[in-house]
Amino acid sequence: MAERDPYQVLGVSRGASDAEIKKAFRKLARQFHPDRNDGSPQAEARFKEVQAAYDSIGTAEARRTHEQSQMFGGGGNPFGGGGMEDIISQMFGGGMGGMGGMPRGGAQRPRPPTERGQNATAWLDLTQEEAKAGGSFNIKFKQLIPGSHGSIDQKSKMIRLNVKSGTRHGKEMRVKDQGHGHPQGVNGDLIVTIRVDPGEGCRWDGDRIVKEVEVTYSVLMLGGKVTVTLPNGVKGKISIPPLSQVGDRQRVKDIDIEFILSEKEELTEFQKDALEALKDVGL
Repeated sequence: MAERDPYQVLGVSRGASDAEIKKAFRKLARQFHPDRNDGSPQAEARFKEVQAAYDSIGTAEARRTHEQSQMFGGGGNPFGGGGMEDIISQMFGGGMGGMGGMPRGGAQRPRPPTERGQNATAWLDLTQEEAKAGGSFNIKFKQLIPGSHGSIDQKSKMIRLNVKSGTRHGKEMRVKDQGHGHPQGVNGDLIVTIRVDPGEGCRWDGDRIVKEVEVTYSVLMLGGKVTVTLPNGVKGKISIPPLSQVGDRQRVKDIDIEFILSEKEELTEFQKDALEALKDVGL
């Protein structure tokens, strides 16, 4: 399964500052730390995902590296070879010992079938309204093309992409011949992945929107009701079953409500006494 977008994992925008990203990471790391979740495998998996996401975009340098690797489809030679020698060899039609692409002896090497450059990747971010209505949208991406003397040039491009109404998050669209170039062939394709904004306080998990709702420990253990505000602004109460766990979910319409533990910045003396009493009885 492909890794999820680290910005969505941490619940921050692509323009978030270092401080905002760090704050989101610390909150999620505390929430899903295995020591706070009785060794829950689900919590441990989320903790590792959160840590990996922060490693990817936690600093400006890390974000630049991440965006570059994503832009070029995970890195690698876009011309289909292994290293610079392969690129030069491809560009001049064979071994470095030949002149002008001609092998030793002067015999013309048979040309292989038309080769293609690697596919380029890009993302188109849409609001839910835009995805529902469809339309025509500009998209910018980077294209690598063979330059002179074995160099690789980078070219910024913009194209207009037509998106059908009702397009879903994660859909891939292929644009022919707009990918990376090839010194002896034609361009690859451009693969555009649609990313639909799940809404404030929400994230995608596969094709489901997940919204986190804070629940106190007492309600998790004893059951109760909490108020939930859906991305469309509608508010309502949902029932929490007794003995619920952090990470449990309930489906409300087309959204999964996920329980997270409500965190307190400060405790009153009464709350401290109550917690001490709970500790004395094994809770």
